[in-house]
Amino acid sequence: MADPIVVTAYFVPVEGRHDQVVEALKPAIAAVHDEPGCILYAIHDAPDGSIVMLEKWESAELLDEHGEGKAVAELNRSLEGLLARPVAVTRLVPILAGTGHQGAL
Repeated sequence: MADPIVVTAYFVPVEGRHDQVVEALKPAIAAVHDEPGCILYAIHDAPDGSIVMLEKWESAELLDEHGEGKAVAELNRSLEGLLARPVAVTRLVPILAGTGHQGAL
């Protein structure tokens, strides 16, 4: 089995558009939870007003398929005009340390 891939995505709403960004993200989250390989797909508020999405995928291949899928295309359309800058996406590979269930997402 391939190593899981963890992703962070930072969404910076245009001033006053935070709630609209959250509402745009919600349908995508529900759709992506049904996609093959999705282990985690969750959003969180950050202290600076941005919204951070944390993702975990079974493999890079399944993550790539997700990125080309309908849910992401629809999300991108629904976010038009709501973000102050492009979404910053980072792929992370765990460095296993400590106990298996505590040492990696």
